[in-house]
Amino acid sequence: MKAMILAAGKGTRVRPITHTIPKPLIPILQKPVMEFLLELLREHGFDQIVVNVSHLAAEIENYFRDGQRFGVQIAYSFEGRITNGELVGEAVGSAGGIRKIQDFNPFFDDTFVVLCGDALIDLDLTAAVKWHKEKGSIATVITKSVPREIVSSYGVVVTDETGKIKAFQEKPSIQEALSTQINTGIYIFEPQVIDYIPSDQVYDIGSQLFPNLVEMNAPFYAVNMDFEWVDLGKVPDYWHAIRGVLLREIKNVQIPGIEVKPGIHTGINVSANWDRIEIQGPVYIGGMTHIEDGAKIIGPSMIGSNCWICSGATVDNSIIFDYSRLGPSVRLVDKLVFGRYCIDKTGASIDVQAAALDWLITDTRQSSFHHELNTQQVIADLLKSG
Repeated sequence: MKAMILAAGKGTRVRPITHTIPKPLIPILQKPVMEFLLELLREHGFDQIVVNVSHLAAEIENYFRDGQRFGVQIAYSFEGRITNGELVGEAVGSAGGIRKIQDFNPFFDDTFVVLCGDALIDLDLTAAVKWHKEKGSIATVITKSVPREIVSSYGVVVTDETGKIKAFQEKPSIQEALSTQINTGIYIFEPQVIDYIPSDQVYDIGSQLFPNLVEMNAPFYAVNMDFEWVDLGKVPDYWHAIRGVLLREIKNVQIPGIEVKPGIHTGINVSANWDRIEIQGPVYIGGMTHIEDGAKIIGPSMIGSNCWICSGATVDNSIIFDYSRLGPSVRLVDKLVFGRYCIDKTGASIDVQAAALDWLITDTRQSSFHHELNTQQVIADLLKSG
């Protein structure tokens, strides 16, 4: 069976992470979120998958290639152009991306699913497709019920008693919301729905195609299902997702590595003397990371690969990306460190270079850092010999 993964967006709400990492490659404890989607699709028999790419397209293509090692077949539809010898991404909209693939060659010839490439989901796709076909629907939106107090963060779907979609509300106020069913960005389509998408235009599924289907009174339905769905639309969502995995609240993601102490998981070759580090799980530490004696790590926290945490540094309820060095006086509580940025759990970020804090948070690959290490070692050797 066939599927499409939407992966062309710039991920503006997840910046600065998406400056260098496309949303589908955002790691959930070292594993890209889109890899979980491929596993789900394969489990339910969807083994022919087209991915539309634009922003940082090469990163996605180079990681997933043709899908062989994931047990599926993958092809890519690039959206953009070449300017002065450089690839420039120009996404054509979620619906426009579907039409572009179909115009190239009629790929979608039977019921197919469309998934956003930036969400963790644990959904019975087989049951959803069965419901879709029984309804005779040409388009089905998978919805999920959320507490009314958070409904204003999502697109709301309004249906009649049969599940037929009557209207959409984009992030309504709590008082105005006509439903607590939200659009999860998971869709089941029949090929004829593509006839309602214009060629060679930027065209969106949610804001253009779906209202058009409602206006035409097409057989267009929503099915509300109970499943695990973690949207990574914003930086705070990512922070909560990592916490959820470490606290084992998100069931379909296992903590990788080995458990060196209760609640403390690591990759290979982590350099640390656990008896001289104040550490409280749940914590994940990536391979080739060094934790100096006297550091303090309080979970739920994730420290990436090839990091260096100095003595006196504190990591509390925080996420540290790969190749980060935290100086002796750094105290990070409810933070995310990505490259030159330190981001709090609300998404507000500080450019540590612009704020002249880059002596506290640096990249372990900097030559000056290695020079500093060598200098420290020389001093330590002199003290020992004295």
